[in-house]
Amino acid sequence: MTRKLFYEDPNLAEFSAKVVSCEKENDRWAIVLGATAFYPEGGGQAADVGTLGVIKVLDTRERGEEVVHFCDAPLDVGTEVCGRIDWAHRFDLMQQHTGEHILSGILHARFGYQNVGFHVGADVMEVDFDGPLTPEDIAWAELEANKAIWEDIPVKCWFPTQEELPNVTYRSKRALPWPVRIVQVPGFDSCACCGIHVKTTGQVGLIKILSCVKFHQGVRLEMVCGQRAYRYISGVFDQNKQISQMFSAKILETAAAARKVSDALAAEKMRSATLEKQVLSQIAESYANCDNVLHFENDLSGAALRELAEQISHRCSGVAAVFTGEDGRYSYCLASKNQDLRILGKEMTAALNGRGGGKAEFQQGTVAAMRGQIEEFFDK
Repeated sequence: MTRKLFYEDPNLAEFSAKVVSCEKENDRWAIVLGATAFYPEGGGQAADVGTLGVIKVLDTRERGEEVVHFCDAPLDVGTEVCGRIDWAHRFDLMQQHTGEHILSGILHARFGYQNVGFHVGADVMEVDFDGPLTPEDIAWAELEANKAIWEDIPVKCWFPTQEELPNVTYRSKRALPWPVRIVQVPGFDSCACCGIHVKTTGQVGLIKILSCVKFHQGVRLEMVCGQRAYRYISGVFDQNKQISQMFSAKILETAAAARKVSDALAAEKMRSATLEKQVLSQIAESYANCDNVLHFENDLSGAALRELAEQISHRCSGVAAVFTGEDGRYSYCLASKNQDLRILGKEMTAALNGRGGGKAEFQQGTVAAMRGQIEEFFDK
């Protein structure tokens, strides 16, 4: 049995212990100590990393009553080694996990929802609940969670005795046999949990909910706490500051400025689309009463290319072949009111190193050819 120092003192970042066993597993060494402050992955919280002496601890897992450290080199059994936790990594995980408890407790108390999924990723934390939440619910819960932080409440973690446990009220997705570890934020949450937490809610720093999407019968929240929340909001502020400068708007009025620019851009796009249709119509009209038509036009969008081919096909009596692009790479549309274009399309793509397809009256795709090669093909 490994003595779990991380439960005795969650803030212990350095310790000494004896090497109990060391065995090679694949490309890593599995090392067990008599005692450890390294928290093994569990309860949605990632494992601690750090060093044992001069070797790196890459991962930490629990096997039965033992904590196994997966390292990049071996250690001699029986030797005393100094372990050092990567404290920045550990404290970040503690902030995320405690923040999750606060929010989950608040939602459980208000709506009766259970936390049915929890994962701390490299950038954000995902928390799943078994009921719906409105934007107003989320804003309220986020504010209440941050109020808990401002109160700087001591976080209590303990193993109730077998006699005490029936009298302890706590959140749990299923009935748990004794022993059960309880993590409690008085006034906000009481939950069965094996994870490591900060000493007081004030150490969480900040809770920010980033998104809420429907997930099964409930919702999935993306959120960040502590240092992650600070970095995220700092990044958002920096981006918004740049936007305010671009729009010459006050930093709290960038949304209105962006809407104004967006509306102006939408109006300009409508005007541009109208003018484009007029130009395409004039080009098509110039081919009225022609037989077959081969036309090249620069910088057409896919929609405009199809529109021009269709319009020309309604004014000529044969095939309208419209190309846009540059030498070596053209997009094309073939259109006709009265001819089956499938054979022509296959012959053209074969001759011009192209690809495409479509219906009998309409073909589209690309060719890797020069303009002269295209003109030569249609001159045959």
